[in-house]
Amino acid sequence: MTKNRFITGYSGLRALAVIGVILYHFDPNTFVGGYLGVPIFFVLSGYLVTCQILKSYEEKGFYDSKKFYLSRLKKIYPPLIAVLWFSAAYIILFQRNLLAKLSQIVVANLLNVYNFWQILNGQSYFERFAVNESPFVHLWTMSINGQFYLLWPVVIFLLVKYGKKRKYIFSIICTLSILSACEMALMYKSGVDINRIYYGTDTRFFALGLGAALAVIWPLNKLKSNIKTSDTITLDLIGLTSLIGILILFFNPAMNPESAFPYYGGMLLFTIFVTLLVGVTAHPGCHWNNWLTNPIFNWLGSRSYEIYLYQFPVMIFFEDKVSNMADHVQLYHLLELILILIFSELSYRFVEKPLGKISWLKLKQFWRQVFAKNTRNYLLRAQAILASLIFLIGSIAILVSPTVKAQNFNQTQLARRIRANCKEQEKNNKALIAKRQNVSPKEQKKAKLLKEAERAAKKHPVNKSFMKYGISQTELQLARKVELTAIGDSVMAGSSDDLNRLMPKAVIDAAISRQLSVSFSLLKHYRSKNALGKNILIGLGTNGPFKMADLNELMKQIGKKKQVFWINTYVPNKPWQNEVNSLLNEAAKKYPNFTVIDWYSNANQHPNWLYEDKTHPTPLGSKHYSALIVKQIVEKAKY
Repeated sequence: MTKNRFITGYSGLRALAVIGVILYHFDPNTFVGGYLGVPIFFVLSGYLVTCQILKSYEEKGFYDSKKFYLSRLKKIYPPLIAVLWFSAAYIILFQRNLLAKLSQIVVANLLNVYNFWQILNGQSYFERFAVNESPFVHLWTMSINGQFYLLWPVVIFLLVKYGKKRKYIFSIICTLSILSACEMALMYKSGVDINRIYYGTDTRFFALGLGAALAVIWPLNKLKSNIKTSDTITLDLIGLTSLIGILILFFNPAMNPESAFPYYGGMLLFTIFVTLLVGVTAHPGCHWNNWLTNPIFNWLGSRSYEIYLYQFPVMIFFEDKVSNMADHVQLYHLLELILILIFSELSYRFVEKPLGKISWLKLKQFWRQVFAKNTRNYLLRAQAILASLIFLIGSIAILVSPTVKAQNFNQTQLARRIRANCKEQEKNNKALIAKRQNVSPKEQKKAKLLKEAERAAKKHPVNKSFMKYGISQTELQLARKVELTAIGDSVMAGSSDDLNRLMPKAVIDAAISRQLSVSFSLLKHYRSKNALGKNILIGLGTNGPFKMADLNELMKQIGKKKQVFWINTYVPNKPWQNEVNSLLNEAAKKYPNFTVIDWYSNANQHPNWLYEDKTHPTPLGSKHYSALIVKQIVEKAKY
């Protein structure tokens, strides 16, 4: 059987894919659709594997599945095992908080079911914070690819046997792909956990399926170079349109993976663009193969598997050891990128290339050379010793992992506090909402309230224990009059009991892992209940950045008549801290009714107020946090 042409331009597509994914992990706010690099890999896999299988059936009448499985094992497993054992060794030596469940993760990856494990264990791809971080979270793609490689030869065998004609095979594969995309759309619901949709083999099949469908009607071995000039121009224009579409979606805010559009057809649209570009790049009669071929793309593309494997371990391990990531974002990202490329090159040279052609005979010869007394190949011996140490230490880590009790966030003091606060929030909010719905709003003069507060401060002092945190009794009295709606993340949730104690008329809605996008629906909800206070407090930005356009839209929704207070963020080991805080300062200059509460400066000067994650206030920190917020609110609040 003649071999298919090697399409050098596919290295360019792989380079584009891995660049997009890494940029997304570096800056998800700017490269909001960078995670879409993954469908590029899927389409290429679907196309090339299906081309190979169908060609074999046409020329030989059968397909050597055993040879295919062996080639996939040699290609995929050595680098995968290397990154798993290397990471395991690092974890047991330097980052033992990640040791729990390590054995499960390794086994799930080796069995190509890690995406299912992530669904069952609630491991989100988009939460880069606290217990949700993992150096393996990106490996779900390897499992879906592995499942595809295992099952697809069987599927094609059945399609060839019973579908017979290519048009029928094409129709069946397209139908399965459309059903997959439709399932993704039907399963998506606002506010519901998206892990099942994002990681599901069934919901992500359409990318592999479209690549496979392309192979049925656009087989590599049947594409001819001698085509009309007009056809060449047409193909080139299709490729250009597809690439422009891909780049637009890479940067388009609509492709935010925590919004609806990607699941309601956005990913499918992107995948269609990719499929078209894969098709025209394969055609020898157009120019896209040449345009996507250059030394840089060739290098990145040939090592794209390793680059993809090592990106997250390097980021997670590196960022755990730096405490001022936010102050040197570009420098640290550059260092991370250099480390990723170094590890990828080492893995490519010393793992993928030699082990991809390994046999038992070559393996025996290798170890004979290592242990030979008269050997002068000291580099070879050093490689063997280092590999053995990594394997030994990594194996120890994997073996002891089941004995390590998981540091379950739900069982920590902070989590218990947040849960208790959330229950209290819900109880208080129901009462306050009912009260606001039944009482017509009245304008009260601040001067009158101030006098009342001063009298009450002398006769009936409240919350006296908070006075040592820099808030006066008069301010404590005024705080009890403030009508406020607060929306926040886990930082606010951890202190909501203190905030509610100081401001009993405040409706507080704070929860773990929130980002700005959720605030729009929450504000709409409280407005519909007539429970949106004259003052709005927002504490978002811990879990990720946002754009000025998003903040502008939020301020438009809130309106000019309400006073907005926004707590800036202190999360020094995340690159978006300074970006978020600078944007808030910019907004304060733009909007007269916008006030920034500077928690960052206070937290930065008092690290003892925070838990080990350097972000969430301890019970002592909560008192300072709450007193700071209340003090600034009573000064500028509308009463």
